[in-house]
Amino acid sequence: KSSKPYLEESVFEALEKDFQEVISLLQGDKTLEKFRIEYEKLHAVMKKSHENEKRLMQKCRELSAELVVNSSKVAALTKLSKDDQETISSMKTEIGKAWKMVDTAYEKEQKAKEIINSLQEEVARLTNLVEQGSGLSLGQEYNIRDLLKLKEEITKERDQLLSEVVKLRQSLTQATEQQQDTERAKNEADESIMQLRQEIQLHQNEASREARKKEKMEKELKNLLAEMDNKQAEIKNLQQHIQKTKEEQLKIEQHLKEQKILNERAGKELEQFQMRNKKLMQESEQHRVMLEEVMQDIQQKAAELKARDDEVTQMRLEISKLNKVRDVLQNKLRVAEEQKVDAGHERNTLKNQISGLERELEAAKKQAEIDKKAIDELVRERSMLSKNLVKATSATQKQINLVKLHEQSKKNLEEEIQNYMNEAQKQRKIIYQLEKERYCFINETSELKEKILQHLKDIEIREMQICDYEKKIEESAIKLKQQQNSCEVVRTERNLYSKNLIEAKDEIAEMKKKLKTVMHQVDQLKEEIMDKEAALVKAHLEHQQIEKEKESLKAELLKMKKQALETKHFIENQEAEERKLLKIIAEADAERVKQSKEFDQVINERDILGSQLVRRNDEVALLYEKIKIQQSILNKGETQYRQRMEDIRILKLEIKKLRREKGILGKSVANVEDLRQEVHHMRKELLREQTRCKILEEELENPLNVHRWRKLEASDPSTYELIQKIQRLQKQLISKTGEVIEKELLLQEKEKLYVELKHVLARQPGPEAAEQLQLYRHTLREKTKQLKVLSSELNMYESQSQEYKYEIERLANELLNVKKKYLAQKRKEQQAREKERSLADMEPEFPRLRSDVPRFTGGGFALSRLLPKVTA
Repeated sequence: KSSKPYLEESVFEALEKDFQEVISLLQGDKTLEKFRIEYEKLHAVMKKSHENEKRLMQKCRELSAELVVNSSKVAALTKLSKDDQETISSMKTEIGKAWKMVDTAYEKEQKAKEIINSLQEEVARLTNLVEQGSGLSLGQEYNIRDLLKLKEEITKERDQLLSEVVKLRQSLTQATEQQQDTERAKNEADESIMQLRQEIQLHQNEASREARKKEKMEKELKNLLAEMDNKQAEIKNLQQHIQKTKEEQLKIEQHLKEQKILNERAGKELEQFQMRNKKLMQESEQHRVMLEEVMQDIQQKAAELKARDDEVTQMRLEISKLNKVRDVLQNKLRVAEEQKVDAGHERNTLKNQISGLERELEAAKKQAEIDKKAIDELVRERSMLSKNLVKATSATQKQINLVKLHEQSKKNLEEEIQNYMNEAQKQRKIIYQLEKERYCFINETSELKEKILQHLKDIEIREMQICDYEKKIEESAIKLKQQQNSCEVVRTERNLYSKNLIEAKDEIAEMKKKLKTVMHQVDQLKEEIMDKEAALVKAHLEHQQIEKEKESLKAELLKMKKQALETKHFIENQEAEERKLLKIIAEADAERVKQSKEFDQVINERDILGSQLVRRNDEVALLYEKIKIQQSILNKGETQYRQRMEDIRILKLEIKKLRREKGILGKSVANVEDLRQEVHHMRKELLREQTRCKILEEELENPLNVHRWRKLEASDPSTYELIQKIQRLQKQLISKTGEVIEKELLLQEKEKLYVELKHVLARQPGPEAAEQLQLYRHTLREKTKQLKVLSSELNMYESQSQEYKYEIERLANELLNVKKKYLAQKRKEQQAREKERSLADMEPEFPRLRSDVPRFTGGGFALSRLLPKVTA
């Protein structure tokens, strides 16, 4: 499921077809043009999100492939690291064996020394007897011969033991050197681990940036969905009143007040950040001072090393002086030997023994040279193995870290894809509902169109009034623009201060890292100085032993003089080469410092550009959100304005109708008062006639006329006509009163309608709403312009950031090359030093003896004191 995109291609194509159909329907309708534009924007955003989703899926596949490759590499590297650990354990066991051999050799040497001391005492006793000149018996001569044989055997054993001791010491030094090399390799591995951790941190930062981008995309998607909902709500709420716009205006004013408060807070935070920045600058200066002190210490150590080298040269001069003294002593010995005629035969035998010893010494030298070559080869192999071990450990660590990162990113991406799938299903349902509602709204819009055509004529009259209001709106827009500019200035200042703070923190982190590396280098230099001091002490002891041994060997003195002269010339050449190399190193260091400075500048510029890009992106996102909000408000305002205008037009028509009806009624009701007066008179006459009728009825009941049965010839027509007129007028009055009642009811209804129309007109949008509309249009145009400018700037900065990335990569490659050259130079110096040590070790190839014990030649004569002259 994770490999499938949240919107399949078939579904996306169906959506595309639906979109095209909707657009074709909406293109002919001018009233729904803004709705069409918004719909197109939403579709474009949906397309963009679909493409981003595709890109993320492709990235997932690539990462999974890299994971497989890296896992195989990690497996191979783990095998290599196991093999290297086995070799290290075997080396440790060999070192333990060598130490045991050294202990046994030391015990043997002590025993041999005890035997030699006892023999020396016997030889001294015999020499005393010889000096007394007394004749020796045959038994004594045999005893002397036996003792001499024993002495020769013991000297041979001693020489063998000494050679074994030398070999064991050499193996011990090799083992210690191997141990030091392993320790150095361990330190280098620790440094590589630190570098890998830093790289992991960088990868984590990149991952967090990608997560932020993803969150932004999700926010945009949510905003788009919210906008879709808003549009549907706006279509449903077409008949709402303009009070919402007033409430929104109040909210905007409150928002502006809140922004002012936030700006004040931001100013206070900026002051706090400035104080922190100052503190950080002070701390960075302290770190610089510490670095300078460390560099001075390193220079002092280098001066001490030079002084030690000078002391070594002085020691060599003293050795040459002692050689001259030894020559003088040899001359004296020759004089003494000429006097010793009796001991001539013994001297010949001793010379033969010495020549044999010299041959053995030459053979031992050859063997030592062979051993040295083998040691050099082993050292090279060990260095290669240590380098491979370091590389393998660093590579394994890198691969393990990469595998962990890839696994985490894979899990995150799977979760994100699942979320996208769920959201896509929800969006499909929402789109289906929206399409249903859209069809309903299309029907409603077709009905509304007919009404709109009627209202267009009234709108033309209102547009003239709107033009006047637009001028006022532009003035208020200028004021608002000034306020916005001031807000943007404050924002830019806040962003600059935050950027400076981030740069200061980065610089401090870099300084701490540099300080750690410098301290590590100082520790390494201290260890090297300690090693060199130990080597110097050893060399000093060896020179003392050589001086004492040179007194006992005549023939070796001349050879050693020649070797000393050759070594002096070699040392002078090496010193000259060392000076040249030091100059080259100094030049390389200067170049490295320059390149590091340039690299730091490039990094700073990159950080600045990155922060600017982030700031621009944030500003663009904010502007987009504001534009969307303002666009939705504008659309609401426009729809409500149109609605109000339509209502106004309808009400005006109704008012015109009512006025006509009122005029007709006014004309018809103009004679109401006359009719009322007539009704009043008629009522009076009616009452009069009613009274007359009653009187007549009473007269009929109580006739006063006695002669009523008689026919009266006379008649009264006027009274009859009057009675008929009264009846007719009564009928008219009844009908007119009915009509008056109906007219009064109509008047009451018209008055109610008139009051309602007054209320509706009071609620209708006035000139303020038109001003706000104009203001929103003006701000929208400005925001669109700013967006275009920002997008162009963003493209420019992206291209610049790409260029800086390429430059950083190039500088990193150059820095690696310089480091490689520097390491190669260091290796050459180390090889030269090793050669010097080997030459210094080659000088005393004969066995080393203690200085506090008296020395004897083959004949048993002590060299530490002068021999007495033998008188004939």
